[in-house]
Amino acid sequence: DTGGLGMIDRERAPDVIENGIRTQVAAALEDAAVFILTVDVTAGVMPLDEEVARLLHASGRHVVVAANKADNPSVTEQADEFERLGFPVYPVAALHNLGFDELLEDVVKHLPVAVEESRIEPLRVAVVGKPNAGKSSYINRILRSDRLIVSDIPGTTRDSVEIPFSIGKGEGARHYQLIDTAGMRHVRRADTAVELFSVMRAKGSIERADIVVLVMDAVKGPSKQDKKIAAYAIEHRKGCVILVNKWDLAEGRVTQRAYFAALQEHVPFLSFAPVLFVSAQSGLNIRKSIDVIDKVAAAVSTNITTGTLNRVLHDAMSRVPPPASGNRRYKFYYATQTGVKPVRLQLFVNYPEMLPPSYLSYLENRIRDAFDLSGAPLVLQFKSSHQRRDGTRPPPRIPPGRETRGRKRSKPRRGPGRRGGKNR
Repeated sequence: DTGGLGMIDRERAPDVIENGIRTQVAAALEDAAVFILTVDVTAGVMPLDEEVARLLHASGRHVVVAANKADNPSVTEQADEFERLGFPVYPVAALHNLGFDELLEDVVKHLPVAVEESRIEPLRVAVVGKPNAGKSSYINRILRSDRLIVSDIPGTTRDSVEIPFSIGKGEGARHYQLIDTAGMRHVRRADTAVELFSVMRAKGSIERADIVVLVMDAVKGPSKQDKKIAAYAIEHRKGCVILVNKWDLAEGRVTQRAYFAALQEHVPFLSFAPVLFVSAQSGLNIRKSIDVIDKVAAAVSTNITTGTLNRVLHDAMSRVPPPASGNRRYKFYYATQTGVKPVRLQLFVNYPEMLPPSYLSYLENRIRDAFDLSGAPLVLQFKSSHQRRDGTRPPPRIPPGRETRGRKRSKPRRGPGRRGGKNR
């Protein structure tokens, strides 16, 4: 699906976005096997329709004309006018889903033979951030082409665009699905329905992704919206990478150490994510960012053996014992891994509710350091060793010899005489 073509001639299209649309159409001309030229049947053949038709004739590919808005028989007859473009014409009505069966039958006939897809699922990488942070520029730099429209106008990207990308060949190839998302502004500041849906689709891309790459503007620095986007990724347990883009413009004004300290203060809950200073314009650390994404992808799928995991946890608790609560002492028995993406660990203890958040953070950091889980979310689930499968605890155990069977005996009654008299 390409942007609407306003003017084909580059000299007559000075607007940067319109030039970008022309570039996208050029990319489609190289990649597509079949073209569907969509026209307005109620408007008749327009000069621009003829101009686009000449462009498609030169491609040498199969082309069909979708004469849209053919909602009634009288309008449908007008579709014959478009036959002069030199392509098969199919009257359709997108609004009412009419006429698409014949069109699609023609399209399918001219599709290339299906190639067996790789069994390896591509790594889904969602590139997210505020408007004009440089997300599309970053992906274009990876692809080494102007595949996505880039401009200084915030909100140029309106939809989530998925682009397949591979490094290497054969069995050792690394496959990615790069997802360029719309800039995520606060919903209250979403001025139009289009922008509102753009934000919703960007959130959906985060939910479906394996890795989330948060692109920040180095010149503007971390903001509240960056924090909200990061929190959304953490909420959905996604592997995270932080890219501080436009570093070529910020270098000299601030050091990487100072910027990193500001990040730690602003988004402390994302301290486990690797931070890389890049420039989509100059290419600084672009290749390195792919290696970092690969490393995080491996971390979110890490499988930890039970023996090694328990040795790490016992060592961590012996170095820094968990705090006691009154007369109760915290006891850790054993742990096991229960899942990946994210890495889930279940720990069996005596009192799960005793551990404070600070000690939980200590355990998480020890586990991350031991198994190199940089950028990977970690879920620790605590379960009481005394807990039943239904989540309830059994009643307290009564020591032997104190059980009572049947009805409890009442104390013997004393006689009406003097105190301490015989029982009746």
